[in-house]
Amino acid sequence: MNTPPGWYPDPGYTGHGPALHRWWDGATWTEYTRSAGTPADSPFSPPPAPGYAPGPDGGQGNGRGPRVAVLALSVGAVIAAIIGGIVLLGDSGDGGEGDRANPLPTAPAPPGDGGDAPSDAPSDLPTDGPSAAPTDDPSIAPDAASGISLPVLTGWQAGRSSAGGAGVTTSRYPCPGDPSTECVRGGAFSRTASGFKADTAKGIAEEDIAQNAEESYGTDEDTERKAYGGISSHKRLKEEAVDVAGEEGFLVRWKVTTKKGDDGYVQSLAFPSPTVPDTMVLVRFGFDVSDKAPPLGDMDKIVEGIEALAGDGRTI
Repeated sequence: MNTPPGWYPDPGYTGHGPALHRWWDGATWTEYTRSAGTPADSPFSPPPAPGYAPGPDGGQGNGRGPRVAVLALSVGAVIAAIIGGIVLLGDSGDGGEGDRANPLPTAPAPPGDGGDAPSDAPSDLPTDGPSAAPTDDPSIAPDAASGISLPVLTGWQAGRSSAGGAGVTTSRYPCPGDPSTECVRGGAFSRTASGFKADTAKGIAEEDIAQNAEESYGTDEDTERKAYGGISSHKRLKEEAVDVAGEEGFLVRWKVTTKKGDDGYVQSLAFPSPTVPDTMVLVRFGFDVSDKAPPLGDMDKIVEGIEALAGDGRTI
């Protein structure tokens, strides 16, 4: 999964002074920073100056894995998505910029307005960063804006999505279509589902799945990077209503055939927030089809483990 370009919590932040976001250009951290509280039309709105320069940290970053993507998990970037072939998958705002399923995604982007953050880059940022909800529970990755938490399964890492939501990812590796970036074997990323034409769980999931697949295993629309060489075909595996944290949600799952490296499973899950009124939540998944990737059953375990989140950052 690939992590899409976007503003993510600065990996070099020490906890002293105002929290900053740094621009991830899809392959490396740049020198551009801004206040973490700066409003923007989209987490992926680029810095005003043209071009990107290597960041002060020497340009570290992560790549694929479902970018769910590619959404930017503190733990793993879309890694190349968002939150499997994810260059960390990113979610997208218009039904699109969001965490991608490039299993990345330590930084999957928020559904609707954001992208799965850098699959591995942003996703690997610590969950105790300035935008993370307070919690001492290592078994969950909180998403305060959506009012939910994702479970952190054994062998997985918690982080944030590029949209400030939650992200969980597994191991990273050089993307087969672009070894200069990293992808993740599996990732899931959450965000509020804004920017979609649909307003129902089923409609949002059906509207998002194609972009989720493209951002996770296909071509990054911002950088034209093909972490997996692009997608040659896809097959719909499942679409069904599902109970999520006591709410009626809907999921759509595809298997995509890539041109390079492992194929991937991508899934878009939408449901009403259990604690935030009039808010829909989108969770993007991306898993590589590989014996090195998490089993497909983990996708169902994560859905079953999503819980409502109280205002203090703890599950209800």
